[in-house]
Amino acid sequence: MDAQRSTSRPLSEVLPPLILGTATFNHQYHPDPSRMPYADIVRRALDHNIAAFDTSPYYGPSEILLGEALRRIEPAPARDSYFLITKAGRIAGDEFDYSPAWVRYSIFRSLERLGTDHLDLVYMHDVEFVSAAEVLGAVTELRRLRDEGVIRYVGISGYPVETLAFLSERILQETSEPIDAVLSYGQFCLQNAVLGRAELLDRFASAGVDCILNASMLGMGLLTSQGINSLPMGAWHPAPLELREACHGLAAIAATENRHLEEVAIRWSLRNWIYQGSRFGTKCYNSNTCGKFPARIGASVMGVSTVDQLEETWELWQSVINEQGQDTTNSLVENRMWPSLGRWKDFAWVSGGPSFTNTRKVLGVVPDDDIAKRCGLSTSQVVGDAKL
Repeated sequence: MDAQRSTSRPLSEVLPPLILGTATFNHQYHPDPSRMPYADIVRRALDHNIAAFDTSPYYGPSEILLGEALRRIEPAPARDSYFLITKAGRIAGDEFDYSPAWVRYSIFRSLERLGTDHLDLVYMHDVEFVSAAEVLGAVTELRRLRDEGVIRYVGISGYPVETLAFLSERILQETSEPIDAVLSYGQFCLQNAVLGRAELLDRFASAGVDCILNASMLGMGLLTSQGINSLPMGAWHPAPLELREACHGLAAIAATENRHLEEVAIRWSLRNWIYQGSRFGTKCYNSNTCGKFPARIGASVMGVSTVDQLEETWELWQSVINEQGQDTTNSLVENRMWPSLGRWKDFAWVSGGPSFTNTRKVLGVVPDDDIAKRCGLSTSQVVGDAKL
């Protein structure tokens, strides 16, 4: 992988094709994330040249643990040998602050937590929960930070794909500059493949989006052999009961082929997004190994909680890119699993929208600390008890 990072180059020329997502370094996925093998996961990812990491301040201690893991690796990897991605704007489940002051503060706090002087890509986190005007203001601030050399590429993330397309169009219309990246999660997985629809991808193309990254290939735990109800994230997962049951039923179908649902789901998403996401993919991969693929291949974000899960996903990725002969996964999914899902195929739960109320009533104030001083915020924006 070419490790040189420069905003004079499109994101698609420097973005790794497989990214380690660290939302799992969080209490929603583990009762005590500090006891996870997070350092071993990060070290092993770099051993496999999975040289990109996705995190967020919203993911509990994820940024802190990722930064600690990177600092513990010996010999220390060169900063330009890996790609760091984080987010800003989402503080809690029902609390958002997209103000320029908070965005700036959040970015400088992320720099400190991650032990770096720059971030390669920053998304505004879960844009469906705030107004289009707030998104535009936040993206403008990210671009100021980009021009200052603090970050390199700017993106948006969220769940409703229509909202992501609309905001991508709006950003281009209002600023005359397209967004670099869109992160979509749970919308190109075995249960819901809406992100792959041609008419939607055409809208992103018209909006000038360079890269679309696909995350949550297991539907945030829906597509697991145990079923979402038995996992830590089951308590907060937004899927209705009937969808949970329909997805859990897919495990028995996979078992008739002596396969695990997780393997089928990850393989299906990785393999198909390589092609369907190719217009918004990366050129930064070994073209000799993947010579049969398009000039660009769709980039995916993988989330794991153990080293074994990392190894299994890495082996699936290697199997996909070095595929020989006929893969029966698509046939299994299309002929047996999708009919089994019935009306729950391509179902998306409500996220954000007019019914959502942001509990953060005062925007644009930050803690009175060293981070606020370093990022140059005025004293009128600093308060002693601002919530982190």
